[in-house]
Amino acid sequence: MTELLNFILVPVVVSYALVMAMLFVYVSNYFYLAWLSWRKRSLRKSMAPRKMEAWPQVTVQLPIYNEWYVAERLIDSAAALDYPCDLFEIQVLDDSTDETFSLIHEKVKELCTRGVNIVHLHRTERTGFKAGALAQGLAQARGEYVAIFDADFMPRPDFLRRTIPHFENDRVAFVQARWGHLNRDYSLLTYLQSLSLDAHFAIDQLARAASGYFFNFNGTAGVWRKSAILDAGGWRADTLTEDLDLSYRVFLRGWSARYVADVEVPAELPVSFTAYRRQQHRWARGGLECAVRYIPVIWRTRLPFAHKLQATLHLTTYGLHFLTLALIFLYPILLVLAKPYPTLLQPIGIGLFLNVLVLAPTIYFVIAQKLLRRRWFMDLPLIFLMSIFSSGMILNTLRAGLQILRRREIPFERTPKYGITRRDQSWNKSRYHVKIDSLVVFEIALACLNLWTAWMAWRTDHLLMMIYAFLFAVGLFFTSGSTLLQSLSYRISPSR
Repeated sequence: MTELLNFILVPVVVSYALVMAMLFVYVSNYFYLAWLSWRKRSLRKSMAPRKMEAWPQVTVQLPIYNEWYVAERLIDSAAALDYPCDLFEIQVLDDSTDETFSLIHEKVKELCTRGVNIVHLHRTERTGFKAGALAQGLAQARGEYVAIFDADFMPRPDFLRRTIPHFENDRVAFVQARWGHLNRDYSLLTYLQSLSLDAHFAIDQLARAASGYFFNFNGTAGVWRKSAILDAGGWRADTLTEDLDLSYRVFLRGWSARYVADVEVPAELPVSFTAYRRQQHRWARGGLECAVRYIPVIWRTRLPFAHKLQATLHLTTYGLHFLTLALIFLYPILLVLAKPYPTLLQPIGIGLFLNVLVLAPTIYFVIAQKLLRRRWFMDLPLIFLMSIFSSGMILNTLRAGLQILRRREIPFERTPKYGITRRDQSWNKSRYHVKIDSLVVFEIALACLNLWTAWMAWRTDHLLMMIYAFLFAVGLFFTSGSTLLQSLSYRISPSR
């Protein structure tokens, strides 16, 4: 046994050191972006767009696939956009295979009789999924600019008048607005999602855009210059995040982009845990696909080192889940090794560093809430819960990575919405329910492993490691348990 421990000592310690070093880079970058966003928070005033002398032709694209509950709401919002009628057209890009098709057909017919320039483009085959629908619509679009809204969004009437002027430079490829939340306070799940998205838009997008780094179009609530899309090769469906893919292609072609934090577009957050898990899996896989594709290309360019590093960290954001998983399996091995080597887990300063790591996400989310001028102190326990909530998604991300390694192709799966905007609304008897993911069984098993690790750490007085392992277990139990309970509630609901 002693020989075995001696044999694995060096590789385990080296692996642990590498994981901690990479975590340090990511955490340091979070603080760097937060500092940038705080410093740039007044940028919205200095970047006020020019006054328009003549408004350009704009096409509004609404990609929809089986969205019975929200399709009509979206189309009405698009039709209410305040823009010159002769310079404005709406394309409803409909891939629906259920009654949503008839609902859209009647709504478009009604709006046409009212003089709205709107067309219903229905595909019988969903080739290329959302990217394919956008590409087909683009081929028929008359607009010089193309605004895109997913089915769960509700753009305000002044959206185009506040975003189009930001194309003052001929090399601006797209303008991205900030996402708002129609049902932020509906449930704990929607509130935690809002914290994550708020941090992305208030910190990540603002800091990267204001500093000239690559950042991404978020798939919706934004406007594209049509010529930029065509110059970069158009919409492609060979990744699950066609928006991120196109964003990097336009940047690599020398285009720039704008992020307008003051323009908020409210959207409905997923209320179903299984739907949320599907969404996160799609984002993780698409992000990792783009990382594999573009990181080597980026490092061969003549971009400044800081731009290359930021693009790499941006594309590998979900890599944090792999580092967390590595720690989960390294902890029990380190605890075993600590018996014959008592000083192994007591290097100078490691305790302080680990405390910074556990507090970093909380500080990050608090800064985002302050930037958006939202309350945060009374919600601090929930914000801390958000810090460990992501650990429940690590196996979800691992599966995405394994699928890429195995080159397994999977279809684009949308995140269903149910038109939920108030707390008194129920969705248990709604259609589009996503089947429970068998991955929850492995998440529960991994949570139990973390509890065992926490117990081992407590027995050997390694209290900091005990806290980490326990928090990992809480995140995994929260995600898997909530998914199971929600699914069970749906199955036994008498209203079904």
